[in-house]
Amino acid sequence: MQQLILATKNLFTQIENSLELINSQQYAYQNPLMGNASIGQHIRHIIELYQEMLKGYEVGEINYEKRQRNFLIETDMTVAAAQMNLINNMLNKTDTTLLLATGYEVNNEGIAINTTYARELLYNIEHTIHHMALIRIAFKSAFNIELNTEFGIAPATLKYRNTCAQ
Repeated sequence: MQQLILATKNLFTQIENSLELINSQQYAYQNPLMGNASIGQHIRHIIELYQEMLKGYEVGEINYEKRQRNFLIETDMTVAAAQMNLINNMLNKTDTTLLLATGYEVNNEGIAINTTYARELLYNIEHTIHHMALIRIAFKSAFNIELNTEFGIAPATLKYRNTCAQ
């Protein structure tokens, strides 16, 4: 469990370090290559899934679709950093069984399946890496800023690349 918590903290540190390279206008810039999504929108999405996971932990059921959308996170880097810090401080929990509620069709009532806190923490890590890969593209395409070579790359890919390099 500690390994998953540390992984999340490391990802958030990478994100915070990347945000030091841009200004508020760049953070909120809606990139046409990204479906007019901004870096801030991707950051907000990452944060809100973690928030919903932590809220769901308290009540025993996670429903990512019901997350509260805080648009201040996508426009204010200071608010985003504060929220990541708050999440980091709340991650250390014991593993427990939870329900994951979801519905993939508009007219569907949805389903609930069993999951665990550890599994959802892992899901959020993978989800964060995916969005970091998109953020990496936004930095390069819109602002010609190269991020660190590990930003947005899955650990398995990094391990594979290291093996190939030897």
